Amino acid sequence: MNKTRGNHWAKSIFVFAIKVTIVVMISIILASAIELNDALHPPRIIPQGNTLRKYKIEYQPVDLITEDGVRLTAWYTPPQNGAVILLAHGYGNKRPEWVYALLARKKYGVLAWDARAHGESDGNISTVGYLEVLDVKAALDYALAQPGVEHIGAWGGSMGGATIIRAAAQFPQVEAVFIDSSFTSLEEEFNYLVPYPVINPVAKFIVTAGTGFRLDNVNPLDDISRISPRPVYIVQGLQDTVASPESGEKLFKAAGEPRFLWEQENVPHLSMYLDNPRRYQRRLIDFFDEWLLGK
Repeated sequence: MNKTRGNHWAKSIFVFAIKVTIVVMISIILASAIELNDALHPPRIIPQGNTLRKYKIEYQPVDLITEDGVRLTAWYTPPQNGAVILLAHGYGNKRPEWVYALLARKKYGVLAWDARAHGESDGNISTVGYLEVLDVKAALDYALAQPGVEHIGAWGGSMGGATIIRAAAQFPQVEAVFIDSSFTSLEEEFNYLVPYPVINPVAKFIVTAGTGFRLDNVNPLDDISRISPRPVYIVQGLQDTVASPESGEKLFKAAGEPRFLWEQENVPHLSMYLDNPRRYQRRLIDFFDEWLLGK
């Protein structure tokens, strides 16, 4: 009798443990789904233009229309030296006014836009570098159609860096590329930010189901070699906690010549400019001066 009762209790505890495990797993899946749904809809930060007004940079608001029909809001400043630089911002961020001002003050034309699902642009979800290539293509087409434009370069930060790499690999009209804090692949970035064996595969499935593309569709590490013989400049802070600090070195090794790498200890994500503004400006301007203007 006691043995039977003991077996009954053991079975009950086992069944209870299984039920608790199932509840925990369902909770994890639901929490992942909610968090990833939020991630596909980043906060919209509206650019104000304060930095441009501070430095008296003249610009005009324009709309860009992508091949899949998404309207992007943008600013454009015509060049005084024949070269326009496209600016692609990061996930959950906005048009980088500080880069815009640096370039415009040196007589470069600048075209900066809110990526789809960001700022004032249309679009329901961010695909973190997948469909955003179409955003770059719309900007490139617009810039090439403007009077006085002879050369096109591009700057990209974080997600924008990954997007610019992918776009430049496809569009040879982009003659020089300056990349700040890009990830190497969306799958590696996902593994870096979500290093949990149970949550990770569930989260990847949710992303694919919600967006229609796989994480391995966004792979700048594979794309960057196709930019050569056009130049690539890679910037990476070694205290980055958003992209792997090893990303810069990996991208540099995968890139063809000419290629350049600037790494710095104790610098977080997208913070190289904040760490040393003058050095950043000098390297940015010298790079485009040499490779776009032949100085």
